[in-house]
Amino acid sequence: MSNILLKEANKVIKGEITLTGSKSIANRVLIIKALCADEFEIKNLSASDDTVTLQKLLASDEETLNAHHAGTTYRFLTSYLATQQGNNILTGSERMKERPIGPLVDALKSLGADITYIEKDGYPPLQIGSSTNFIGGKVSVAASISSQFLSSLLLIAPTLENGLELELVGDLVSKPYLMMTLRIMEYFGVTHTWEGQVIKVKNQSYAAKVFFVEADWSAASYHYSIAALADEADITLHGLSENSLQGDSVIAAISKQFGVETTYSDNTVRLTKKADIAPPVFFEYDFLLCPDIAQTVSVMCAGLGVQGLFTGLQTLFIKETDRVAALQNELQKVGVFLSKLPAKFSKKSGNVYYMQEGKAASESVPVFATYNDHRMAMAFAPLALILDVEVEDKDVVSKSYPRYWEDMMGLFQQ
Repeated sequence: MSNILLKEANKVIKGEITLTGSKSIANRVLIIKALCADEFEIKNLSASDDTVTLQKLLASDEETLNAHHAGTTYRFLTSYLATQQGNNILTGSERMKERPIGPLVDALKSLGADITYIEKDGYPPLQIGSSTNFIGGKVSVAASISSQFLSSLLLIAPTLENGLELELVGDLVSKPYLMMTLRIMEYFGVTHTWEGQVIKVKNQSYAAKVFFVEADWSAASYHYSIAALADEADITLHGLSENSLQGDSVIAAISKQFGVETTYSDNTVRLTKKADIAPPVFFEYDFLLCPDIAQTVSVMCAGLGVQGLFTGLQTLFIKETDRVAALQNELQKVGVFLSKLPAKFSKKSGNVYYMQEGKAASESVPVFATYNDHRMAMAFAPLALILDVEVEDKDVVSKSYPRYWEDMMGLFQQ
C-alpha cells in the first residue's frame, strides 16, 4: 500500500482527457449479455476493477467466486447466479461481509431462489444453488436502502417464467440508477410498466445489439472539482454526453454555481472557469439522487471555504466505508467540520441534515486516509490546488478510475 504526495499545483489548469467507460453502465450491460441468448459487442467497456472483476467472474467455472470490494458486482451476481444451474459460493472482502445483502436475498428467496447464508444472517458470503421453483412473481422490497438491490432483481426479471412484479416500499433512493437500469433494458428490447410504486416486467428475451458504454460522470466530477478549485480552468473531457443515463451528470449544474461552465459537443464536454470568479457563500444540496458525488462536492466546498448544508446522505453509510464518518474524520485534518444537525431541524421534512463549515488549511501536510474507498482518494486529491496533500493507498482508485493519477498529473503539469 503506497501513498502519493501532491504538491500545490499551478492554479491555471488546462488539458484534455479521455475518460474510461462508466462501470455502472458496463456492469448492467455485462449481466444482460450473460443472460442474452446471442453474443453482442460492448464498446468502450470500463477499465475499472469492478467491471474487470464482474467480467472475470461471469466467465469463471470456479465454485467459489470472490467479488472483493465490488458492491455492484456482488449484488448483481447474487440475482444472476440464482437463475443459473449449479452451485456457487459468492464471497467478498472483509468490508463486503459487513455490507447488508438481506433485503435482496429475502426478495429472491420469496420468488423461489435457493440461497443460504454461510456466516452471518443478512450478510455475505452466500451459498447459491439452482432451483426449479425460481419462476418469479410478486415481491415487495424496501426502496430506501439501495437501488442496486432493485436493479439486480430487474435485470433478471425478463428471464423468469412469471416475470416480476416489483413493489417499491417507501421512498426511493438513487432513482437515476434505477432509471438507468430500465433504459438499458429497453435498449435490449425488454419492456416494462411503472405505475405508482409498482414496476412490472413480463417474461421476454433480451435482443443482442452492439452497445457503446458512455464515459463515467462520477469520474468527471473530480475534474469539475479541480476546475472549481482552480483560479482559471479549461478542461476537455471525451466520452460524455448531455443526455446521459447517469444521475451524476448533475455535477455540471452543481459546478455552475461555483463558476464552472459546461459546453457540450459531440460526446465531449468542455469545462471552463474564468479568473476572479467568487464562490458562493452558502451551498445547499440534497444528494439522494446522486450520492456518489457527495464527497466530491463536500471537498469542493471545503477547498473554497463555502458553508454547506447537505441532506440525502443515508446510503453513504453502507458503501465501501461509512462515507459520512470518513468525510468527518478527514475534513477535520484541514480544519473543516461536517456535523449532523439536531433532529429539530428535520421535523417538517423528515430529512437528516449535515452542516459543513470551514476552509481547508493546514500548517503541515495532511495525510488523508482512504478507507479502501476509491471515492475518498479521488475526492480529496483536488485539494492539492489549495495546499500540499498526501493521499494514502493511491492504488485504491483502480476500483473505478485506474488512470486517475495520470490524468490528474497531466492537468497539473500543463
